[in-house]
Amino acid sequence: MSFKKRTHTCNELCKNEIGKTVTLNGWVDRRRDLGGVIFIELRDRYGITQIVFNPTHSKSSHDVAKNLRSEFVISVTGRVEKRPDGTENKNFPTGEIDLLADEIEILNSAETPPFAINEETNANEDLRLKYRYLDLRRNELKNNMILRHKMYQVVRKYFDANNFLEVETPILMKSTPEGARDFLVPSRIQEGKFYALPQSPQTYKQILMVAGLDKYFQIVKCFRDEDLRADRQPEFTQIDVEMSFIDEESIYKMVEDLMKKIFMEIMNVEIKFPIERISYKTAIEKYGSDKPDLRFDLPIETLTETVRDCPFKLFSETANNGGIVAGIKIENGSEISRSQIDGLTDFVKKLGAGGLIWARVTENGIQSPTEKHITKEYFEKIANQMNAKIGDLILILFGEKIKTYSWLGNLRLELAKRNNLIKNNIWKLLWVTDFPLFDYSEEEKRYIAMHHPFTSPNFEDLHLLDTKPNFARARAYDLVLNGNEIAGGSIRIHNSDLQSKIFSLLGISDEEAKQKFGFLLDAFKFGAPPHGGIAFGFDRIAMLLCNANSIRDVIAFPKTSSGTSLMDDAPSFVDKKQLDELHIKLK
Repeated sequence: MSFKKRTHTCNELCKNEIGKTVTLNGWVDRRRDLGGVIFIELRDRYGITQIVFNPTHSKSSHDVAKNLRSEFVISVTGRVEKRPDGTENKNFPTGEIDLLADEIEILNSAETPPFAINEETNANEDLRLKYRYLDLRRNELKNNMILRHKMYQVVRKYFDANNFLEVETPILMKSTPEGARDFLVPSRIQEGKFYALPQSPQTYKQILMVAGLDKYFQIVKCFRDEDLRADRQPEFTQIDVEMSFIDEESIYKMVEDLMKKIFMEIMNVEIKFPIERISYKTAIEKYGSDKPDLRFDLPIETLTETVRDCPFKLFSETANNGGIVAGIKIENGSEISRSQIDGLTDFVKKLGAGGLIWARVTENGIQSPTEKHITKEYFEKIANQMNAKIGDLILILFGEKIKTYSWLGNLRLELAKRNNLIKNNIWKLLWVTDFPLFDYSEEEKRYIAMHHPFTSPNFEDLHLLDTKPNFARARAYDLVLNGNEIAGGSIRIHNSDLQSKIFSLLGISDEEAKQKFGFLLDAFKFGAPPHGGIAFGFDRIAMLLCNANSIRDVIAFPKTSSGTSLMDDAPSFVDKKQLDELHIKLK
């Protein structure tokens, strides 16, 4: 079917084109019939132009326009005219003109959409995901896709200008499960064998360093078979980076320069550099999180030593049994009512805390329901340590160290939300460094890598690997934006003996290491340079820049929280012939 191709988009026409005859193609956004004259707002990816169908000018076009409905696809040819004075719409770039229709062709009709395209919709997400092609017509998602596209361009231009090579790594790779579950792909040709989809190109990018390619980057798809949340998908995109002959400072500078470009070119925002750095230990003890949100204050104060001899047994026994007592001071918190404090108590109890101790600092001293147990003396010591002034409110939790800091971290965020402490359009970047090299899995009764098993220990802590490996620090670093981890990386192990030792501490035998990672260990024997890198969560950065609530809003065709694509019904059953070819039999 032939049709008149557009001469302009629906965002181009302005008073400079008045008098010209042009053709526009697009979708009917709105239709209004005002006493015989029909007005159509025509929409394409670029914007909206108002089309006027006047029966005294072109009766045939007007007759066709009577049948137009929302989302019909049309081609319109007409003359650009200035809008009558007082009817201009300054909300649109084309708001000073109309297109007076001479000819119209309906290229495709459309059924009534299941939700409104041309305005904010209250349709539930499942419905929008089922009709994703309609959802993507909405300005909100369309603009998210445009911002994502701009991010791609900024990233590629930056790395190219800095002499990085973009190298594609395999999607079908060897399964090396150490972390999240792999997605497996059965081999038809080699019966009983499987490929895995990459959780990350980690081993490949290290091998590229052994190969001497020096600076690598890739915008790459990764896959993890794990439980999903608002900021997770089974397949996601990351900016993958690796460099040779570098240290942490090289990584920090490379990342900060990239973030500077992304914020300036996409958001027109200038970020202050260098970015603040804090250790993992400080992040946990001051903010209760390894990805703290620094857009507001509310630091945590550890009170364990202050209350070690307190007559309140819940404090003293906790302190003397390896736990902690810690609190948060809310300046001018006296405005918080008792019922609001009860609500906060319910909040921390749902997290697992036994309760919430609170105290107000007043002109008449400390006021608290637990004053007779803790005593005025110890409350004054607590208030002095926290530098609490008259009108402040103190909230205290106690218990096992890791859990208590986590509860306080969650309480800190909840206080910020309830008291509107988080200001819009503020961007706080932060480096978190000196992570522990290992975590201990109670379930598996062994050490597991805090980042991944290729992360180098801090050289100052190498002696601890033989005695206290849980105290060893990693040469690892995370980049945090507004309380969200957006990138993580490390300096890698490039020595096969040290790599074997780390495998051993992780409970990976020589035989298992050779089976899973033998190709990497062999590569190290042929001259591996010192190297390190980082991976950025591309979807998560886009989500934050778009101010979206979920990464599903910045991915064209996302999955639900159960890993389902509602639009095309994936995953789906396959027929027996396909299974037979793959040597698979279902139970």
